[in-house]
Amino acid sequence: MKKDNNKVVYWLLTGCVLIFIMVVVGGITRLTHSGLSISNYKLISGTLPPMNEVEWQEAFDLYKQYPEYQKLNTHFTLEDFKDIYFWEWLHRVIGRFIGIVFIIPFLYFLIRKQLTKSTIKKSIVLLIMGGFQGFLGWYMVKSGLVDRPDVSHYRLAAHLTTAFVTFAYTLWVVLDILYPNKSIVNSKLKKLVQLSLLILILQIIYGAFVAGLDAGFIHNHWPMMSEGKFMHETVYIEQTPLIKNFIEGKSGVQFVHRILAYVVVVMVFLIWKRTRTVNLTNSQKNGVNALVGLVALQFLLGVFTILLQVPVWLGVAHQVGAFFLLTAMTFTLHRFSK
Repeated sequence: MKKDNNKVVYWLLTGCVLIFIMVVVGGITRLTHSGLSISNYKLISGTLPPMNEVEWQEAFDLYKQYPEYQKLNTHFTLEDFKDIYFWEWLHRVIGRFIGIVFIIPFLYFLIRKQLTKSTIKKSIVLLIMGGFQGFLGWYMVKSGLVDRPDVSHYRLAAHLTTAFVTFAYTLWVVLDILYPNKSIVNSKLKKLVQLSLLILILQIIYGAFVAGLDAGFIHNHWPMMSEGKFMHETVYIEQTPLIKNFIEGKSGVQFVHRILAYVVVVMVFLIWKRTRTVNLTNSQKNGVNALVGLVALQFLLGVFTILLQVPVWLGVAHQVGAFFLLTAMTFTLHRFSK
């Protein structure tokens, strides 16, 4: 029986699609402030939502015991609670479903000896990453149940970035199967794409910081942060010591996110420019072209997200744009690596 066959590829690609859906729903959950609506974690029984009015009232009463209700949402009715409960519940159910989709087929392929040793090792890494991602989700939620009605932006960034990295690694395993033969590698271009990927991941982390601190709702101007000012004065005076402005201050974090956006655009431009003078395979050309188109789209989405003060649909679109840009960067790096 052939190892690493089409069924294995479809399994891994299904995982990629589900992680994408998970990130989209997670973005909606964050932007609708739904993430703290479920304040406990029940792996099995929590799969089903409240099934009657008594159970709904019990869930609502539990929500009332925590800071988000007590400090922000005392005006909430049961119907308001049901609205935010839905997105967090859906987010968690998709997470459980992803676990099933990864574990059961993996065991099947393992028993049927349809995986190479290399793919087995990579799949085990994926399972560990998926489990860690689930743990980070609950660890993030716990930070909003103590004394502040919001989750830690550090934990949010860890949760989101791990999801992106897990997706990228899953895609990498798929590409290893689809492109088993090594092609000619331009080491300078490979290093440039590697650096670009690292900068993009840093930008994704700062995007999570912006989301976690609600930093997108201030300085809603472009290209200036405010009228006539490229850097608003609150960027460097909001926190002390100075460095905290750029990891915990709303203005400072937004400023870094803006600057990194320009850096990502420049890096993609450099990749495109350097590929004009070398011979590329069709897959390498496709990767570079996708990078150029997606970075332009993502930059525009970022600008309009700021200008329009982060409407939910545009915030989600911006997060989806980051996802597709990471996909193109991962594909491009693979094609310049193998």
